[in-house]
Amino acid sequence: MQRRIKAKNKTSRYIEILTDFGWKYYFGREENKINLINFLNRLLEGEHVIADLHYANVEEGGEHSGERKVVFDLRCIGEGGKHFLVEMQLQNQDFFFDRAVTYTSRTISRLAKKGADGNGYELPPVYFVAVLGFQLDKANYEKYYYSAKIVDQFDNELLYDKLSYKMLVLPNFNKSLTNLSTIMDQWMYLMKHLNENEELPNYLDKRIFSRIFEVGEVANLSPAEQMAYISSIDRKRDYNNTIAYAKKEAMAEGERKKALETALNLKNMDMPFDKIAKATGLSVEEIELLK
Repeated sequence: MQRRIKAKNKTSRYIEILTDFGWKYYFGREENKINLINFLNRLLEGEHVIADLHYANVEEGGEHSGERKVVFDLRCIGEGGKHFLVEMQLQNQDFFFDRAVTYTSRTISRLAKKGADGNGYELPPVYFVAVLGFQLDKANYEKYYYSAKIVDQFDNELLYDKLSYKMLVLPNFNKSLTNLSTIMDQWMYLMKHLNENEELPNYLDKRIFSRIFEVGEVANLSPAEQMAYISSIDRKRDYNNTIAYAKKEAMAEGERKKALETALNLKNMDMPFDKIAKATGLSVEEIELLK
């Protein structure tokens, strides 16, 4: 096998996809457009085939001057006017579905023809695609692919096929190398593990992924691009460190709360304070104040 794992203390050879810089570098540049086309075609396999697309303005203003702007990671238009909103979101967000609906609604509102030309109400298809670094549903920790359209809730009949939501949940994707049965499996595995490779590995389809490895070397970036990439990496690490610290604090707070509850129960049972302190790790002074 060609695959060689980098040493932990060695800088990754390839630009990480799951950074703001990496996402736009691999998928948002005209010269790398084939990566986005390949990715979307696998995601939409059986529904639609993209022959070509062009990038559109990522900002969407509101109907009124004071209305907040929507800024997409990537917005692309395919043949026939099909719109693709492509997002990479690593930070956990409450109401993520609300955000997805807001983004698509704003786009649809702008696409709707006005005046006499709008009498037919015909709209082009809109696809919202998101790659997520957090779980949408913590109780459903094995589901890594969500695909939604407007369907009848009683018989699942498709009512409207021009609005689609596709979401990939990377934390839930834990397939091994020997179990990558589809190209989409390979995409998800690569997104999580690109920085562990020193060259294009045998487990990836070369026809699809060769461009990633051709253009993705950090050494090929200009000095300005390298600085932008480093800043993107730093922001990602800062976020990860903040989340790790918050989890540690929450765990410590939960353990202390449990210790206080146990100490109070033992105190109400008239156990000597020194024994309660030994059992819970609290000080005698803390135990004396418990009520």
